Formats: sequence, C-alpha cells, structure tokens
Amino acid sequence: MNFEKEIARRRTFGIISHPDAGKTTLTEKLLLFGGAIQEAGAVKNNKIKKSATSDFMEIERQRGISVATSVLAFIYKDKKINILDTPGHKDFAEDTFRTLTAVDSVIVVIDVAKGVEEQTEKLVEVCRMRNIPIIVFINKLDREGKDAFDLLDEVEQKLGLTVTPLSFPIGMGYDFKGIYNIYEKNINLFSGNSKQNIEETIAFNDIANPDLEKIIGEKAAQDLRDNLELVNGVYPSFDKEAYLEGKQQPVFFGSALNNFGVRELLDCFVEIAPTPKSKMAEEREVKSNEKDFSGFVFKIHANMDPKHRDRLAFIKIVSGTFERNTPYLHVRHDKKLKFSSPNAFFAEKKEIVDISYPGDIVGLHDTGNFKIGDTLTGGEKLNYKGIPSFSPEHFRYINNADPMKAKQLYKGIDQLMDEGVAQLFTLELNGRKVIGTVGALQYEVIQYRLEHEYGAKCTYENFPVHKACWVQAEQNNDEFKEFKRIKQKFLAIDKRGQLVFLADSAFSLQMTQQKYPSVKLHFTSEFE
Repeated sequence: MNFEKEIARRRTFGIISHPDAGKTTLTEKLLLFGGAIQEAGAVKNNKIKKSATSDFMEIERQRGISVATSVLAFIYKDKKINILDTPGHKDFAEDTFRTLTAVDSVIVVIDVAKGVEEQTEKLVEVCRMRNIPIIVFINKLDREGKDAFDLLDEVEQKLGLTVTPLSFPIGMGYDFKGIYNIYEKNINLFSGNSKQNIEETIAFNDIANPDLEKIIGEKAAQDLRDNLELVNGVYPSFDKEAYLEGKQQPVFFGSALNNFGVRELLDCFVEIAPTPKSKMAEEREVKSNEKDFSGFVFKIHANMDPKHRDRLAFIKIVSGTFERNTPYLHVRHDKKLKFSSPNAFFAEKKEIVDISYPGDIVGLHDTGNFKIGDTLTGGEKLNYKGIPSFSPEHFRYINNADPMKAKQLYKGIDQLMDEGVAQLFTLELNGRKVIGTVGALQYEVIQYRLEHEYGAKCTYENFPVHKACWVQAEQNNDEFKEFKRIKQKFLAIDKRGQLVFLADSAFSLQMTQQKYPSVKLHFTSEFE
C-alpha cells in the first residue's frame, strides 16, 4: 500500500465538551455511521443494560461519566477515522489536555439549552494556543433551547472563535422539523423516532422552490428563508484554508441522541479535516511523511483487562510506519525494544496490527518501561515536547489501611501515577506520600482502583497545601541552601525526582518568592 496514500486517508481527532453535552453519545453515533456497531447504547437509559461502547471502566458505568480517554477507530468512505473520546468532567481535565497533544483536529460539542459552559472555555483555549482546527456541533436540538443566532454569538464571544454555520435548524424543541444543510444544499427532515438507525435526506437545491411549504409548512419555510438570508449576510462563507489554520470554525446543528445531523457532520469532516500533521520535537520539526518511524506516549492505562494485569501505553504515530516485531529506540532509556502484539482499538475490542501509519494510535503492552511523554523512534534521538504536569488543586496524605498489603499498595500507586491519574509527592522530611490531583473525584477513582485492581486498601488524610511549585535553582547557591533549610518541611520530590515546594498558602508563596529571588518556582513541570 502506498505510504503517502495511507497518510492522506487518516483523520485523527478529539471530541471535547463540558460534561453532559452529549460527547459520548456523539462518539457512539459516529461509530454507528462507520458501521462499527449495529445499534447505539443509550448512555442515560438504565432500562437498557447496555452501556456506551466507549466507557469501559466499572466506575464509569456506575456514574454515567467518562473517566479515561478512550480510543476508537473505524473506516468511513475509505477514510480511516481515529477518535479520542475525552472525559468532560473537570476533575479529569489533565487527561484531556494531554490527549489534545495527540489530535490533529477537534469537534467541540455544545448543549443547545446550556450554551457555552466553563469547561468548554478552558479546553477551547488549549486548542487555540496550538491552532488546532475546530468544528462546533450544537447538540440536543430536539429539546427547547437558545435561539440559533444567540448561540452563534455566544460561541464567538465566549470562545473567541470566528464561526460560519454549515447547517441550520428548522425550528427547535417541539417545533423542530429538521435541518437545512448549507454545505450540501439539502434538507434532512426529523421524524423523531429513529434513535437506533439512520435518517433519510431530501435533496433540496433551491430554497425558493414552493415545494418547501408542502414539506415543512408555510411558517417554517418562511422562517428558514429569512434565517438563511441572515446567515449569508452576517457570516463569512466557508474557507477551508482558514479552517485548517485555526482561523475559522464551521458550525453544525443536530441531535446526537436521535442520530440527527450526525451524518452531515461526518461527511463534511472527512472532506475538510486535516490529515496527520507535523510535530515539533526539541531537536527539530518532524513531518508526517518522513520515512523513519517516530511517535510519543500520551497516555498509559493500567489493567484494561482486570483478569490480566496489563498496562498499555498509547502511542501516537507522528512519522514513518510502526511495524510489529521491529526494534525501536526508547529515547529516554536509550535502549531498543520490540513489540510482538501492538494493539489497535475499537473500545473494548482490541486487535493486533502488523503495520500502523502516521495519525494512528497504537497500544503497546508495557512492563513499566514507559512514562507519559516518552518518545520512540527508528533510531534518531528525538524528544517530543508539550506534555506537562500541571500544579494539582487538592492534596492528601495517603495511608496504608492494611499493613499486610503494603507491597500491593505501593505497586498500585506507582502504576496509577505513571498513568497520570494524579501526582505523587514524597516529603523530604519524613518520606510520607502525598497525592495531588486536579479534582477531588480522582481520590475516589484511585481508592476504587487500588482496591479492585491491586487488592490494596488506603485511607486519606487532609494535607493543607495551596499550590505545588516546581523548583529551579543553582545547587550550590547559598540562598538556595537557606531556602532548603528553612522550608524543609514543605519540600517534596515528585516522581521524576524533581524538587517541589508545597506552599501552604498564597501568602507564604508570595513571601518565599520575595525572600529568595534566585529560586524560581513554576506551576508546571515543564519549564525552559
């Protein structure tokens, strides 16, 4: 198979949104169109005991939220689509930020009734910092919600985007009749009874045609004509180059639960979305069509299958081809490794693949060699950058609740921290372990997984810390020595062996910065 052609077939993207905007449901429906599943499991409906295909951790099924990023792939119109479904819950934002380093474009899902929510703003900001191309999907049109134009204004103002609608709703909530597809010039009528299968569309090139009244009624037809005239007057027409540069964002309307507007989104997406892009390493920029393999670890997931203690490292392929049973260089360890069973994913189903191309995500069985951010190459020393740890917001001491299981507990903590679920700090003074997380819900996830996957029980104790700051200073500097002596009970070592200062209040952080100006304090672990 032609290498360049394979790259051109790939589309790798993430789906991001505030919790409950319908991200997982949209992922399911995209799979339905890709023919990857026969019927979609309703995410909310407990009467059907079928859970969403992309949520496979027990705790996700109980809570109805996605905790870990799942990787799904399917073929649609001869394009290979790789979706990274990310957790929307803000307690798992770090996982989502890391995932954004592995995607070439994103789809942002917005709830028609709630509009732009806080978590969406944060995530879109990260995408804009990296100029990632964005498509907006406004979801749940079968419910009463905000006016379409108000929503478009809100997206422009709150997210700082330049939008151009490529489809437009006909009515909303009870009066919802369907969607006019501006991109393809046709009408998709809504019948409201097809959650499991796929709707028909009516081609409608000329909206001045009087047949429109027969199909959707006079009032709706008149409204649609007025609205489209307004759209043409107010919004710029779609410009693919501007979209790819992250300067213009197309908007689609629909209802993922009712399978509505999803096909339009997908058809347009496979046409306009970017193929795998080049990526900056510390040494140079690496292009996707280079012949030599390179890739990086953006996620590690332990115990995907509780029956076998396995850890999978998820690798995004940046350049070249990744082949089974071929030795590759693990840059940080400077040693060659080869993999006999690299996995490709379809939610819970994994299959072994012989060859993967740029844009693909491969899962490698890992015995503890990998950390998040590691680079694998065909031999060149490259280090991909841009996967930092952020300063946690919550801190607790972790205590062993069962002295007989100390070994299991430490092994469990060690593996969960490699996964990036949370961060571990070891106090220099007494060696006590402190866990720092972005959100409080993570403590439950850690406790649950330690017990169910490692057979270890733990308890927590509050530890009042305002911020964790990574310390940068010259070792033999007298000021640094004094800082270490005075602040010793606030100093800890993180998992990479970096020194961290745990400030107990905003005031003490400020005083420390004034008193020891040569000691630099950073809020992320990656500083230049």
